[in-house]
Amino acid sequence: MAALFIDTIQLREVPGPSTRIDLGGVKFSEVAPSAPPVTVEPHLVVVVHRPADHKGEAALEVIYRRNGEQVARNVQLLAVEAGKFTYRLVRAELSFEDYGTVEAHCRLDDGEPTVVPFTLLPPPGG
Repeated sequence: MAALFIDTIQLREVPGPSTRIDLGGVKFSEVAPSAPPVTVEPHLVVVVHRPADHKGEAALEVIYRRNGEQVARNVQLLAVEAGKFTYRLVRAELSFEDYGTVEAHCRLDDGEPTVVPFTLLPPPGG
């Protein structure tokens, strides 16, 4: 599994048959649109590969944490063909009372999480 915060995603087929996923605006931080308190909705893309020997379905759980405390949660069922990839977009409304970092803890079923930070920054000179 891999996860990143992004601005855009586009799928395109190339000879093979093969599919390419073009990610734009990969980021781990963003300047706040206004002074806190503020709510932002960053897009998280999670890419999952299914090994041939793994069952075809799993629950994708993303828990957003700030200082260890859960601030948002999303759960989706994934179905992936053996040897293939799939992706999911996960969007959460994240409220910030001040500038700082929220971590997205992404995991399949009861597996180990992949942790991706997202930091809200003050505007330049702010």
